[in-house]
Amino acid sequence: MPRTARPRRRLLTALTVLSGLGLLAATPAAADTLYREQYRPQFHFTPAQNWMNDPNGLIWYKGQYHLFFQYNPSGNSWGNMSWGHAVSTDLVHWKELPVAIPQDDNEMVFSGSVVLDKNNTTGFGTKAKPPLVAVYTSLVKSTGIQRQSLAYSTDGGTTWTKYSGNPVLDLGSVNFRDPKVFWHAPTHTWLMAVALSDQHKVSFYSSSNLKHWTHLSDFGPAGATGGVWECPDLFPLPVDGDPKKTKWVLAVNLSPGAIAGGSGAQYFVGDFDGKKFTADDSGTYTPPSGTVLQDFESGSFGDWTTTGAAFGTAPAIGALDGQSSVTGSDGKAFANSFHGGDASTGTLTSPAFTATSNYINFKVGGGNHPYQPGSILGDEATPTGEALADFEGSTYNSPIGDWTTTGDAFGTGPAQGTLPNQQQVTGYLGGGLANSYLNGDASTGTLTSPTFTIDKKYLDFLIGGGYHAASSDAPTAVELVVDGKVVRSATGANAEALNWASWDLSDLQGKQAQIKVVDANSGGWGHVNVDQVVLSDTQAKPHSDETGVNLLVDGKIVQSATGANSENLDWASFNTTAYKGKQVQLQIVDANTGGWAHVLADQFTAADKPALSTTQRAHWLDYGQDFYAANSFTDAPGGRRVMTAWMNSWNYGGNIPTTPWRSADTFPRQLALRTVNGKTQLVQNPVSELKTLRGTETDVPATTVTNGSTPLGVHGSTLELEADLTPGTADRFGLDVRTGAGQRTRIGYDTSTGEVYLDRTGSGATDFDPTFSSTEHAPLALDGGPLRLHVLVDASSVEVYAENTRGEQVVLTDQIFPDPASTGVDAFADNGTAELTRLKAWRLASIWK
Repeated sequence: MPRTARPRRRLLTALTVLSGLGLLAATPAAADTLYREQYRPQFHFTPAQNWMNDPNGLIWYKGQYHLFFQYNPSGNSWGNMSWGHAVSTDLVHWKELPVAIPQDDNEMVFSGSVVLDKNNTTGFGTKAKPPLVAVYTSLVKSTGIQRQSLAYSTDGGTTWTKYSGNPVLDLGSVNFRDPKVFWHAPTHTWLMAVALSDQHKVSFYSSSNLKHWTHLSDFGPAGATGGVWECPDLFPLPVDGDPKKTKWVLAVNLSPGAIAGGSGAQYFVGDFDGKKFTADDSGTYTPPSGTVLQDFESGSFGDWTTTGAAFGTAPAIGALDGQSSVTGSDGKAFANSFHGGDASTGTLTSPAFTATSNYINFKVGGGNHPYQPGSILGDEATPTGEALADFEGSTYNSPIGDWTTTGDAFGTGPAQGTLPNQQQVTGYLGGGLANSYLNGDASTGTLTSPTFTIDKKYLDFLIGGGYHAASSDAPTAVELVVDGKVVRSATGANAEALNWASWDLSDLQGKQAQIKVVDANSGGWGHVNVDQVVLSDTQAKPHSDETGVNLLVDGKIVQSATGANSENLDWASFNTTAYKGKQVQLQIVDANTGGWAHVLADQFTAADKPALSTTQRAHWLDYGQDFYAANSFTDAPGGRRVMTAWMNSWNYGGNIPTTPWRSADTFPRQLALRTVNGKTQLVQNPVSELKTLRGTETDVPATTVTNGSTPLGVHGSTLELEADLTPGTADRFGLDVRTGAGQRTRIGYDTSTGEVYLDRTGSGATDFDPTFSSTEHAPLALDGGPLRLHVLVDASSVEVYAENTRGEQVVLTDQIFPDPASTGVDAFADNGTAELTRLKAWRLASIWK
């Protein structure tokens, strides 16, 4: 089946547009505010200006840590990829240097690594003055081919020369990138770990001189494979501090498909013999046993009922016509809504039955289109009332008069459906709609209604197109203007499908108003689609576009699960503890007609324990949204292994509201291996040099919190917190940081699920991208013991290190964009009590002073 390509690091869309962009040098007045802008991290590295992503080429050399990074020298969006450069003597204070390895007319310089060629095996230097050698991925602009190339420096990393014999390794692939190279003393060779990204493999190569490479082996697919694999890192670590007991760690980044849904980093612990990596975890899995409710092996749906045509008349055996190969089903048959292709829709519903188990486990695959609360199955009838516009004519006339335009985005009249070079537009009614894609996303303009009187409770309308809120610098939005002010607004969802939106106008009755459709955006998804604007006493509800499995109680959806844009079925689970003794139903739904618009399901089983998906069973460096392209420093003193990562996500990285820079790195973490419950786990802690930023310590007395939140008298936009919290009777408890101005970022523990969670839904600005507002979860059993938290709070980020008394650890990293006035710290408990037994707090100094 055709699949929508996800550009690697927004590759092709940015090449032409960004090549001509640039930022002006800072004026003296601007220099006074540099590094003091709103949201600028104060103890995390950021470039002074412009776009940054992957840290790469990390190395300690002659008393300095060298941080190279993917960098756009010409603008604040992805493009023109070159290697930026910064140095530090303490991993805390950084000095940014000029661009190290720039792109040129032929290539962009993607991620890689830097080594000290002590024995001058390359001949780029001398024995007395050995060179630093960068091994990087060269992106050939004309073809998209990714191949491995060299550059070298003989002045300590300040200036670099590209090797005239480049490339040194070329497979002719567009998905071959991010070499991590190191010297392997036992075999006296250079070794490379490099990603075969779309194959979910890491390839290992050896070389005597960094110029000629021999393939040794491949590792993978393994662990999580929901997105492309990138930025591998391979290194040894002692277990429990014992140098005689060493294991190897292979870190692999992937996007999307990480534990939080977007970009992330997983790791494997195992053995490496100089040629091949073997993981300790084989990846085999046996789900909890239970009572099979439906396995689709009978040849029919039995007493399950269907609507629509998507599921056909019986379970599928293998892939259907036009469908890619399906994997992961149990037995031969499964439910498959690809009958008739992605355009078909329908449901498959079980009869009602009594829930008797703690969980219902099942396998699900297909499209990633989650159920949206409040949406309804089927088409919503057009609300009755006063039509302000239906956009059916050749001009923008309407029952209330002519709508007026500015700019060129909306043309002289409504569009008749999809415009040239636009993806297919669906969901509009009749033949026409307002569509600002005229001449592409680059065009801008407005479409404004005549003035009308608000005399009904709701304003209903269909909207699609880009997600750029009215509050953003370049919105694609529908706005309601009263007394010259915008009092309501809505935006699309980065989709061409229109869906119903509705505003409650109860507080605006009798007011004079106008509707303004705004396209002020000339970038990706820089357009808006609108149709059927109606004043009504009926609130329109959006129609569902889900592909997934639902648990119904009293006919209402109480839990849901969806696929991962994959033809592989993987385990999912519904917690039915609260519904024991009640009548429930299972419903498989395909309500989508776009890409990946189908669902696969199999093996519904009532069990006492949940089944875990491959993603849940993978080992994660970080459970947050903003930890990607993780990489570690080579040659760090004392054999320490220090890692940092790009503190952003490809889901929304280009839209975060920062300027004149975009993106930061996580605070450096020291890594170790620890034995916990008989298994080897990677543990991370902020490097000890963080302590040099600490101000006066604040100690908060033990505090019991009951059914609410308690301010702790700690304030600051840059904080380090160490806390122990003991669960009492509360369902959830923890800390709120960056509180105030109606905002908070919640670091909590859920006693019912045994999970630490990081909730940024109320953290401040979240409306710049539909995927940003989120809550992340990480499993950590407390078994009655305390929750130990180590938290780093900066101007636009929160990093949480959480442990139990056994030494098990989870880490969660999220960006946040709070109001500068939101500086408080509270303890909270929901539905019961919890105790804060210890809290130490330090304000952290800025590294930019």
